[in-house]
Amino acid sequence: MSTSDDVDGIVAAWARERPDLDLGPLHVLSRVSRLARHLDLARGAAFAQHGLDGWEFDVLAALRRAGAPYELSPGALVQQTLVTSGTMTNRVDRLTARGFVRRSPDPHDRRGVIVALTDEGRAVVDAAFADLLGRERELLAELPEADRTELAATLRRLLLSFEG
Repeated sequence: MSTSDDVDGIVAAWARERPDLDLGPLHVLSRVSRLARHLDLARGAAFAQHGLDGWEFDVLAALRRAGAPYELSPGALVQQTLVTSGTMTNRVDRLTARGFVRRSPDPHDRRGVIVALTDEGRAVVDAAFADLLGRERELLAELPEADRTELAATLRRLLLSFEG
């Protein structure tokens, strides 16, 4: 098995062309970027297998993670999925039309609504999530468990620097 990957070739070419630059970040972040592409493909395949787009999974997963009775306000969904309220309204409309969610009046706010996962929505998100985890396990199969744990801790430290 080769110990060089495509990033090594890219870094070597840049080192030849721009020896004046510190290319250290490329060793890490180019690999993260390439892994993200593989993850996006795996996610897309897992969701397509269940007739979902990525955004549909994201909304359904947020509701599923909320726990029984699997409902959130549109504002909470906006916060969890990082989209605008107008985008979320459109997404909830589309998921309602598919029978995956339903809207009901918020019992604590006359003007508000609650978005709830239907049984059909729960079944599809559960199946898609199980499929996704299988595909993600395949992506990590080359790493022993100890390396996965160390990598997760390292990435957590880096991510926390961006999250405040």
